[in-house]
Amino acid sequence: MPGGRLTQQDRQRIAAGLTDGLSYAEIARRLDRPTSTISREIARNGGPGDYRPQQAHQATAQRARRGTPAPPRTAGPPGSAMEEEIIEMAVRTGLPRLTARVHLDLLLSEDGRRTAGELTRRLKVSPASVSVAVNYLVQHGYVRRERDPQRRRDIYVVDDDAWYHSIAISTRQTLEAAQAATSAAETSGLDTPVGQRLAKGGAFLERVSLDMMKSADRWRTLLA
Repeated sequence: MPGGRLTQQDRQRIAAGLTDGLSYAEIARRLDRPTSTISREIARNGGPGDYRPQQAHQATAQRARRGTPAPPRTAGPPGSAMEEEIIEMAVRTGLPRLTARVHLDLLLSEDGRRTAGELTRRLKVSPASVSVAVNYLVQHGYVRRERDPQRRRDIYVVDDDAWYHSIAISTRQTLEAAQAATSAAETSGLDTPVGQRLAKGGAFLERVSLDMMKSADRWRTLLA
């Protein structure tokens, strides 16, 4: 029932949503609950990386019997609150939650390198979920893939130049959109309202993209 207490089945669906990399808002929508309810539930029961539905349900029942408040959100290992905040910011920009978790784990690793097995164990998710997240990061230039020929496995790497490559890929994609808009404008007719609107949009995207790439080239030395 919307607005009532979370059931054990609700908590299992929350755990499944976290494993699939869904945002808190999407999990809330599927359960027909406020996003704040889902956020509090996860924060008070181990956070997105350690949420366990059975333990969460038992802990909630025990707190209700004792009448004691839930532990504060900052409870847990040092840095967990900061990491959760960074992940939330990434999700708000459109990055899938699990993808954001994988990216952050790589960024915070000592040498910026992890294998798929290490990511699976550290984040407690399935190899398939890690594969989807890593493929997204590689596709968008945030991470590169190296091959370990001796052990026949991939190693995923975040290096300083990743920031530059991610901007370069994003810029190329925006330029493709600009070219598509320009072509559509010509097809519609540059003397029509639709054609003029598309032509203006294409010109804007092209200029902004070229300026961004020039800026990235100019300041790339900061990453050296």
